[in-house]
Amino acid sequence: MEVKKEKEKNKKKRELISIVVPCYNEEETVNIYFKEMDKLSKEMDYDMEFIFVNDGSKDKTLEILKDLAKKDDRVKYISFSRNFGKEAGMLAGFEYAKGDYITTMDVDLQDPPETLKEMIRLIKEEGYDSVGMRRVSREGEPPIRSFFARCFYKLINKMSAIEMVDGARDYRLMTRQMLDAILSMKEYNRYSKGIFGYVGFNTKWLEYKNIERVAGETKWSFWKLFKYAIEGIVAFSTVPLVVASFLGVLLCLIAFIFIVTIVVKTLIFASPVSGWVTLASIVTLIGGLQLLFIGVIGEYLAKTYLETKKRPIYIVKDTNATK
Repeated sequence: MEVKKEKEKNKKKRELISIVVPCYNEEETVNIYFKEMDKLSKEMDYDMEFIFVNDGSKDKTLEILKDLAKKDDRVKYISFSRNFGKEAGMLAGFEYAKGDYITTMDVDLQDPPETLKEMIRLIKEEGYDSVGMRRVSREGEPPIRSFFARCFYKLINKMSAIEMVDGARDYRLMTRQMLDAILSMKEYNRYSKGIFGYVGFNTKWLEYKNIERVAGETKWSFWKLFKYAIEGIVAFSTVPLVVASFLGVLLCLIAFIFIVTIVVKTLIFASPVSGWVTLASIVTLIGGLQLLFIGVIGEYLAKTYLETKKRPIYIVKDTNATK
């Protein structure tokens, strides 16, 4: 009889969705976001936990999160000792998540909450391991930023064996099995879009038009996005090293041909060596290329150096969550 009651109790137990929300100086958006998510949670037959990761905010973000946690026990907060970046924030949330299904969302509501219903349906009914969101338009973004974003995806997909979908957001719903695979990757230099692709699993993409922030300003400047793009290329491709080697061999061959030409002209045709401007230009070009490729090699070496240090990816200063 007791066994039967236990089985009935387990049947009634609802599955849990963990929602990881990295925050950096988001005092204007946290309450708006949670109000929308609370409304959505009442429309879904799932329990939810909200894991807000305060990434070293300098405003009142942490105070607001603590106030929310007092009012609603579904709210968990993890506060870093300083700003470690969005990748660290996502990883921390993933490590603390207890859900059967896990997603990460931006607190500015650029990730449409209502799509969570369709995402969970696709996983439950159609057998997908992951459902991600992909922007098909970049309305509201500066044209130059959109141009370079498209160029980046074209470039990295040619350089890397891992497919990275143009317009893909970090917002995706995953099964526990897929999340465990992601957490098994312990590298220090993390690029989640590449990691999601690397672990594989059956993924469905939902398309939507770009949505502007509900409040506040983006924390991603052009320079930060450029550095993030470099992180992605270095983390998931060694093609720059191959290109450096190939051009090095090519330049050596060209230099050898020039030397032979000069020797032949001098010995056979008694032609004086001239053209110092051309020579200076060639030396400058080769010197510049050498410095460029030393920088490329140095970037890979720096990543290796950071990996071997085994430093923590993030440091938690304050939290009400448990692993």
